[in-house]
Parts: sequence; structure tokens; C-alpha cells
Amino acid sequence: MSSEHVERRLAAILAADVAGSCRLIGIDEEGTLAQLKALRKTLFDPKIAEHHGRIVKNTGDGALVEFASVVDAVRCADEIQRGVAEQNIDVPQIKRIEFRIGIHVGDIIIEENDIFGDGVNIAVRLEGIAEPGGVSISDDAHRQIRGKIGIDYDDMGPQVLKNIAEPMRVWRARIGASFSPAMLTNPPTATAQFLALPDKPSIAVLPFENMSGDPEQEYFADGMVEDIITGLSRSKSLFVIARTSSFTYKGKAVDVKRVGRELGVRYVLEGSVRKAGNRIRITGQLIDAATGAHLWADQFDSLLEDIFDLQDRVTSSVIGAIAPQLQRAEIERAQRKPTGSLQAYDYYLRALASLYRRTRDETIEALKFAEIASGIDPEFAAAYALSARCYAQRKSFGWSSDASQERVEARRLARRAIELDKDDPSVLARAGYALAFVVGEVEEGAALLSRAINLDPNQATARSLRGWVHLFSGEIDAAIEQFQVALRLSPLDPSIFTPQTGMAFAHFLAGRNEEASSWAATAVRQQPIFLPGQRIMMACHAMSGRVEEARQACMLALQLDPTQRISGIKDRTPFRRAEDIERLAQAFRIAGMPE
Repeated sequence: MSSEHVERRLAAILAADVAGSCRLIGIDEEGTLAQLKALRKTLFDPKIAEHHGRIVKNTGDGALVEFASVVDAVRCADEIQRGVAEQNIDVPQIKRIEFRIGIHVGDIIIEENDIFGDGVNIAVRLEGIAEPGGVSISDDAHRQIRGKIGIDYDDMGPQVLKNIAEPMRVWRARIGASFSPAMLTNPPTATAQFLALPDKPSIAVLPFENMSGDPEQEYFADGMVEDIITGLSRSKSLFVIARTSSFTYKGKAVDVKRVGRELGVRYVLEGSVRKAGNRIRITGQLIDAATGAHLWADQFDSLLEDIFDLQDRVTSSVIGAIAPQLQRAEIERAQRKPTGSLQAYDYYLRALASLYRRTRDETIEALKFAEIASGIDPEFAAAYALSARCYAQRKSFGWSSDASQERVEARRLARRAIELDKDDPSVLARAGYALAFVVGEVEEGAALLSRAINLDPNQATARSLRGWVHLFSGEIDAAIEQFQVALRLSPLDPSIFTPQTGMAFAHFLAGRNEEASSWAATAVRQQPIFLPGQRIMMACHAMSGRVEEARQACMLALQLDPTQRISGIKDRTPFRRAEDIERLAQAFRIAGMPE
């Protein structure tokens, strides 16, 4: 046994790399290298020194940096990305230098002028899944910076990192200037730009501030905003940004004019919720995003048992302020109480909050809360529909434990939800997709989703799910149309990987493999553990002749769900056309999936 001493220490590791460096060098080798050198001299290296970091080595178009403090590492990464974004404002997208950054805190091995170990490997893998202009950090790093710096992070859940044995929980920094929504709604080769205004009044409702002094009430404030968004979106005269994009601004000091440009809306609604005892107060202000002018402000007070009436008053006031000529009938359709029980409603909001976190355990938690809600109020249609949606999410991510039993339960819940309420777009969308995807009743699911969109054309989720059901039926062009609308309605959606994956499948099944590959790569970067994303990435590689990459993607997919088989393609996704099943089977066979 060797007696040689190995020097180890705990450190924060920052790994940085230039996104698309080969493409940039191919376009303008000398110009790119000069620009990169200037960035290092004027921004990257000075920021590292300012935050007490040590550049261990430069890697051509990237760097490996060691910090004694993870707080310093994260602050440094944030300032670098913001600085680069500012310098890129007037640079065409195709010529921009953008860094990906990954940060992890862990044990490292010191050897001469280099460092090694899992701490380094994980940081490098985190950099690999970061967005251009973005920062991804490990759960260990996030725990140490929580509450210490003014940077918000989105929980990406467990991620499969290359050559790392177990999936790791990853957090993504919210850096306002790090990306443009246009980059999310177009294939990766498109030029980023702000979104144009729709041809009718458009609004985004930002998360309301929780003024209750109790962090546990966050879900209540969020639920209130979601219901206001739902009420507004039922007006066909308005274009309403989906909740999932609006909530990317949660907890941030925002520039309303920039929000308007990023989301492509004329109006922005801000507000706060204060809940004390059995009383609640909502304040709201409506702002013209183009000018920053305040158009309307009001305060609403109510007893807690009148919460739904309070939501109605806020919704009606906002619609009236935006477009007084709107038909009252459309406003009245927004005034439908989901349940008579506040306790059931509270559990329903908890279920929604858990479902949106998109992890295996939180999905089980969401199902539990939704079942409690429907147990308290057996007439609560939305709770049954949400339970059915939980089973669809379990199947999508490969988390189903008993597919046959879950199919029976999803069918029961979806049919009960529709029986109770045939006019709630959210109920119709969630129940319809569960029937199509989990149960295999594609035609009935399609009809329910179409009715949901007819009732609420602004519901991004219904649009995305309708796109998938079009795919199941082999209606490729119709599927793409719905996915495009979903991407426009919710350009910053944390679940944007769902319609992006759908776009990849649509182009793949149409034989447009290059476009399919672009969409698949974008979707997988957004959410590596979304099983359909890995499956379509595998298929695209296989049909493009990139067999080794296809086999690597197949290994990742099987790691997510080892029960996958070529013979089970139709069970996993209810495609109706034999040619679609055969094309996927051919690709999976090349990739090495078991028969």
C-alpha cells in the first residue's frame, strides 16, 4: 500500500465553457478568439480575482476555477453572466459569445497545479447542462447559499449527469438577461428577439407578494394569482400569458417594461396578498408595459369565506380597466366557484404546488393532497382532474409503479371530473389528456381538449396537450400548430420542454430529422430526466447515423426507466398510425433498446 500523502480539501468549483464555440470559430476564427481574449481580460479574470477565486487552468474556450467560499463562486458567476449579457446587447445572436457555468461544492484532490475528484467532475457536468448565459448549481451548493445572496434559483429536480452514478438535484439561476424568450420558442438556430404584441389586448399577471409574514402561505398567494389568471384567460377578447411563464419572475425585482418585451404583452398586473386570521386583503395595480404608466390600482378586503367572490371582483376590475367594451357575459363565465369548501380548496392549492415541482416524490404528494381535497368535497371536479393529471405525469417520467392499475384509476378520476363539470377548461384539459395518454382513449381525450381550448383559447397547457393528442392520431401539422401557440402563450414556462419535445416528435415522424434533432436537443437541455425527451433524442441520433450517441442516449433512457422495450412503444405512447410506431421501432433498434 502506498504511503504517499494525497492532499484533499473542501472547495467550491466553478466550471465555465463557451456555448457553441466550434460554430463561432467556424464563422470567424480570428474575431471569435480576439473577442474571447478581450472578455477574459476585461471581465472574466477580474471578476474571479474580485471574488477571491483561483483559476486552476484555462481549457481553450473555458476555465476551471477554485473558490474557498461557494457564496463567492455563485456571486462571481452571476456577475460574469450579467456582464457578458450587457456586452452582447448589440451583438447579433449568431456572433455572441455566451458562457455556460456549473458550480458544485465538494471534496477535491490537489496535485501540483491541478485539481481532480468528484467535486470537479460534477461541476463540469453541471456546466454541460446549463443554458447559454446561464448558471446551474448542485443541491449541495444551493443549501450553502440559501438566504445569503439575492439570486433566485429554479429547482430543476433530479438530473442525469454523464458519468455520474446517481441522478443529482440541480438548481438553475434566474438571471434576467441570460436568455431571450425567442430562443425558447424557435429552434436553436433562430435569432433571438423580443416578442411582438398580439392583435388583441394582452396581459401577464405576475406573482403576488405574500404579505402574511408566513412562508407557508406562499402556496395560497400563488393559488390566488393562478385563479385570477384563469378568470382573465376565459375572456376571448384577451391574450393572457400562462401562469408558468409569469411565475418565472417570482421573488424578483422586475422592470415592467422589460417584462412586457420578454413576454410580448401590453399590460402587466402586479399585487400582494395579506392573509390574517379569517380576513384577506388583495392589492393590485395594472401597468401599461410600453410606457410604465399606472392605469388602475385598487385594494380589496374580504372575509376568508368570501374568497371566490373576492377573486371575481379583482378579475372583473382588471378586465374593465383594460377593455371596458368587453362583453359582461365573458366576465361572468370567469366567476365560477370551484368548490364550496375552503379546506378542500386549500389542499387543492397544495396539490398544485407539489405537482409543479415535477419530482417523483412531489408528484406522489400532489396525488395525496388532491385525494384529500376530493374526499372533503366529493363534488370538487378540479381535484379529481388534478389527480388524473398526476397519473399522466407519472407515466411521462417513467415513474408508474403498476401501469395497469394506474390506467384504471386515471380513467375513474377523469370520468368523475367530467361528470361533475363539463365547462371548466382546466378540468377538461387534464381529464382529457389522462384519458388519451394514460388510458388510450385518444378520440375522447381529443374532443375534451378541443372543448377546453374553445372555452379558454389562452390556456397554454391545453394547447400543448392537444398537440400531443394530435400526434397520437398522426395529425402532424395540427400538432405543430398547437405546440407553437403553447410556446407563444408561455414563452418562459419551466415545463417548456413538453411542447419542445412534442415539436421534436412531430418533425421526426414527418421525416424532418434535422429540425427534430434541434428541438430534441433544446428539450433535453431544459429537462434531461423527461423520458420522452431522451427517447426522441435517441431516435434522432439513430436515424441520423450517429449510432454511438444513440446508444448513449438509450443507456440514459434505460437508466431513467429500465422496463422500456421496443414491443411496448404503443403502450407508452398511444400512436394510432402503424408507420409512426414502425419508424420509432426502427430507430430504437439501432440504438440498442431491448426488444
